[in-house]
Amino acid sequence: MSYFNTLLFGVYPYIALAVFVIGSLIRYDRDQYSWKTSSSQIFESRQLRIGSILFHIGVLAVLAGHFVGLLTPVEIWHALGVSASFKQGLAMAAGGIFGLVCFVGLTMLIHRRLTNPRVRANSSNMDIGILLLLYAQLILGLLSIFVSAGHMDGAEMIKMMTWAQSVVTLNAVQAAASMVDVHWIYKLHITLGMTLFVLFPFSRLVHIWSVPVRYVTRNYQVVRAR
Repeated sequence: MSYFNTLLFGVYPYIALAVFVIGSLIRYDRDQYSWKTSSSQIFESRQLRIGSILFHIGVLAVLAGHFVGLLTPVEIWHALGVSASFKQGLAMAAGGIFGLVCFVGLTMLIHRRLTNPRVRANSSNMDIGILLLLYAQLILGLLSIFVSAGHMDGAEMIKMMTWAQSVVTLNAVQAAASMVDVHWIYKLHITLGMTLFVLFPFSRLVHIWSVPVRYVTRNYQVVRAR
């Protein structure tokens, strides 16, 4: 069990990150034509528009919360006067709200992709698979809120924070032991998250790299003068 735990939380994170970065670079270099979201708006727009907005608002907020919550050292939270129990409660509340927003949006997107004949016909197995994996990941995250409610001392949260920060500092192998006693639902949530990093370069998720920074300041495109 100790060996498997070390492999999963000490080695796998770096395999996932290596595939994520190197795979993305190779795809950009060799297959730029596929570097896009492959929008299906031409087949159906209303459900896509509503679902996409809800999904993106929810997922961006959830990702930002995970990034700040996991990678900010405990000492900084203590210096700000934020206790572990209060931080856990805040994470549960914010994660629950934005997680539900994301859940509604993703449900609409999956329903559209699976039930609209034209959208389904133009969807690859990876398109559908990634959506279903994101759905499973989101459900696990929402279920973890109920697990967290059973122990509000923040102990398991601190273990996961310590592990996540050790990955960044290239010390995950030594810190993997801290994950042994963490609830299985957290472990599954983290493992699936790392697996999504592995699949990232091979899916339409690569469009995340192409953030349109100039989009908000560019001039309107004039298509037809009135």
